[in-house]
Amino acid sequence: MIEISGNIFSYISSLYGEEAAKVYSEYIKQDPAQYIRVNTIKTNTKNLILKLKNDYSIKTEEIELVPNALKVTQENNTLGKTIEHIIGEYYIQGLSSMIPPLILSPQKFETVLDLCAAPGSKTTEISEMMLNKGTLIANEVALKRVKMLVYNIDRMNIMNTSIISTKGEWLSKIYDSYFDKILVDAPCSGLGIIQKKEEISNWWSQEIAERLGDLQLRLLIAAIKMVKTGGTVVYSTCTLTPEENEFIIDKALKKYPIELEYIELPVKSHEGFTSYNGTTLDPNLSKTRRILPWEVNSDGFFIAKLKKMGDTISPGISIPKQRVIKLIHSWGKEIRSYLKGLSNEFGIDESVLENYRYIIKKNEIFFVDNSWNDNNPGLFERIGTKFGTIDKNGEIILHTQAAQVLQNEIYKKIITIESTGQLKKYFEGGTIKDNLFELGQCVINYKDFILGTAVVTKEGIKSRFPRAKRTQEILIQ
Repeated sequence: MIEISGNIFSYISSLYGEEAAKVYSEYIKQDPAQYIRVNTIKTNTKNLILKLKNDYSIKTEEIELVPNALKVTQENNTLGKTIEHIIGEYYIQGLSSMIPPLILSPQKFETVLDLCAAPGSKTTEISEMMLNKGTLIANEVALKRVKMLVYNIDRMNIMNTSIISTKGEWLSKIYDSYFDKILVDAPCSGLGIIQKKEEISNWWSQEIAERLGDLQLRLLIAAIKMVKTGGTVVYSTCTLTPEENEFIIDKALKKYPIELEYIELPVKSHEGFTSYNGTTLDPNLSKTRRILPWEVNSDGFFIAKLKKMGDTISPGISIPKQRVIKLIHSWGKEIRSYLKGLSNEFGIDESVLENYRYIIKKNEIFFVDNSWNDNNPGLFERIGTKFGTIDKNGEIILHTQAAQVLQNEIYKKIITIESTGQLKKYFEGGTIKDNLFELGQCVINYKDFILGTAVVTKEGIKSRFPRAKRTQEILIQ
């Protein structure tokens, strides 16, 4: 059972009153409500509701005003273990967390930045809203968190997104007035998510919140410099402190050509503070919104929408030395023969492969949607997702990620497995003892899912399910 510290109780009392602090204290002792976001790239809400109910006895209900959001009303500790979760048909995500991308409202073919992207919940949601088209850049300064970001981008079959790992302030020296829209979901002290992260109660203090404000302001200023005039910046945190929210926006309003836009949220919320602790703030801060966790049975959040009204002083474009990365069209001489061979092997129409561009790194090949574009590809940790590897015979070995992305275009070399024993063996990376199939690479189908790739040898069907996914518990039934 979570107990909040005395300084948190006192702080919440000073903001909202002692009665609210008592409600908050009782609320966080409860198990958090669970929500999922339907991945519309891979499925639809009605189908997912039925599959979860019929196959796993997981009951869900739609959230009327939040598109593709489902509240889990009954489950048996299987929500993160289903095949549908493993292959990215849904993302487990707090309801409030889904709202900042809705306020950002990214559109197909826009150029968008998620400045603080890991673990990828909002990144993948933004991509889905963009219909997997256009250019989405996901930045994460902490390399150790990039691994989880990559995992979720891959799992959800995101094809318009590439990853940078650097400081937001540094990015603003490269991307001057460049993006149509930017999300700054800033690192914060987390008072809105103690129900999920009990350790916050052990270290939280107002002084820490104030220190975080310095970083948050730098990130917001960087975003203001990087967005185009007329473009949108959405600033959000999962904390309740004015020091990390209204004070940050107030400082930016005083120095930069931005305006707050009025927003309506699909859940109960409150206007931002326009005065605090004897300090008068910009009256337009009433246009920001704060979500109190105990009122919505989800995370606490603060959200502000800013429009850039004029030019900012450029810090000077600074392009560092970059790796040499070349994006190749399907007809490029470096890739053409490889793709033709793969097309013949799996029955993929060559015109489908023209929808992507390819990056060759030694013997590895990555691919990204044709509409993705950036003039500095050498800055990126990764562009797109894995397509395959070139073997010693000069042929492409298709990667599981590519098989899932192209699953509706593959017509040959499909092996259907039916038993739970075979399924378990495949997910473990083992060999299914069966020699009834033609030798060579193939894709594995189970209940109309393309799970990934394998290779048929004399010993049987050897799984190529990615090692990164083998460690996760998967419900086999």
